[in-house]
Amino acid sequence: MNKPQNTLTSGLLSDNTVLSACMVISPVIMCGDTLQNALALVYAFSSITFISVLVSSFVPKRLPYTVKIIIYALISSLVYIPVRLAAQEFYPSSIERIGIYYPLLAVNSLIVYQTELKFFRMKKGRMIGSLVFHILGFDTVMLITGLVREILAYGTINGQMVDMDTLMSGLAQPFGGFIFLGILCGIYRKIRSAAMKSKNESRGEANVSD
Repeated sequence: MNKPQNTLTSGLLSDNTVLSACMVISPVIMCGDTLQNALALVYAFSSITFISVLVSSFVPKRLPYTVKIIIYALISSLVYIPVRLAAQEFYPSSIERIGIYYPLLAVNSLIVYQTELKFFRMKKGRMIGSLVFHILGFDTVMLITGLVREILAYGTINGQMVDMDTLMSGLAQPFGGFIFLGILCGIYRKIRSAAMKSKNESRGEANVSD
């Protein structure tokens, strides 16, 4: 398979944080069983990741790699504190349900891995744009997962009952989340593969006509 182009929007589409790179999947599987939990995770992930990466971009690049990673983790841990305090006001029930997976967002792979590998190799403006789309990639998957699993497992949308004849309670469990995410990944990769094949065929036809 051809490697997707590293465009500004690749984090949302061709290089989705969860579906393509398989990063930050634990919160999606373990806690993404309701829309309310999904919103709480989206808020925390987006806030912590964006602020932490932006602040970390000012860390001197001459420092040893290990030292920089430690500093990035410290910065994200400090950012986590006010984010958690605000979350306790807006999403109190979800915070209790999510548990340990909330603080784990402070050391997600976009902060401790993709910073040096991808973001900090870009100019500041492009880095911010790419970072936003990578965050949106996670957010989109998280919201879809939370919404669909809540409807099918509980027969509700954000706690409000909907008309469902059959419920699949297993989707509320971690194994159900794992299966659902696997199906979502399969659909995503099938669509991406078809799109890339169509694009390559179009390029081939263009080359022949030239």
